[in-house]
Amino acid sequence: MLIPENNHGRILEFLIWERVFWDKKTPRRNSPPPGKNHSCKETMRREACEIKDSKEMVRILASTNIGRLATVDVDGYPYITPVNFVFHEGCVYFHCAPEGEKLDNLARSPRVCFEVDVPLAYLEVGFNPERNPCRTHQFYHCVIIRGTARVVDDGALKTTVLNALVAKHEGNRDFPAITPESAGYKTCRVVEIRPERMTGKSDLGQNKPQVNYRRFIAEHLAARGLPEDLEALRAMGFELEREEGEGWRLKG
Repeated sequence: MLIPENNHGRILEFLIWERVFWDKKTPRRNSPPPGKNHSCKETMRREACEIKDSKEMVRILASTNIGRLATVDVDGYPYITPVNFVFHEGCVYFHCAPEGEKLDNLARSPRVCFEVDVPLAYLEVGFNPERNPCRTHQFYHCVIIRGTARVVDDGALKTTVLNALVAKHEGNRDFPAITPESAGYKTCRVVEIRPERMTGKSDLGQNKPQVNYRRFIAEHLAARGLPEDLEALRAMGFELEREEGEGWRLKG
C-alpha cells in the first residue's frame, strides 16, 4: 500500500512489496474427485486485485506463450516445468516428448496446477524518496488453473491443437498444416488440462491507500515510457498521448 507523509511538501512513502495469498480464515473444503467441476474456492485476500471476468483471464492466457505446469513427483515433491501452451475451447494444451517425468507424474496423479504471469511495470528503488529497496513493487497479471490432465490420443483433436499451438506462436497460420502424416506427429504427445478452478489477479495498485496516488504513479510510468509501463497504464484505465518528441503523457 502507499502511505502519504506531510513532511516539507509532497513526500510520498511507498510501503509496497505485497503478495496475494489465500485468506487463512476461510475454511478449506475437500477437493472433488478428478473431472468434477465445482465453483468453491478460497477467498482472495486482496479482493480488489481479483480478476472476476473470465474473458479477461482468457485474454491473459492468450497473451503469453509459456506457462508453468506443477505435478507431484514420485517422492511427493512439487515438480514445476515450463511448457509452450495454447488455451483452446476451454482447456489448456501443451505438447511434449513421449516419455519423461511430467508424463510419469501424470500417470500417478492427473491433478495438476498450471500458472501464467505477465510482468508489467516495476516501481524501482528510486521511485520512493527514501530509496528503500524493501519498498519496490512489481505490477503484473497472473492466472492459476487447477485441473485434471490427460494425454490426447492421435486423431482430430490432437491435430487441431498442434495447429492452434503453432499458430499462436507464429502469430498467423501461414505455415504448412500439421497432419497425422507430418514428421514428428506420432513421436510427440499432446496433454490436455481441463480446468476445475481458474482464478486470476491483476496487481495494478488497486488497494485503497493507493487509489489517491494512482495518477502520481501513472505520471511516473508515462514519463519513463517502457513498453511494460505503457501496458500497465492501459490496464489501469489511463489513456495516453504522445508528447512532443518520443515521450508519452496521460491524456486529459
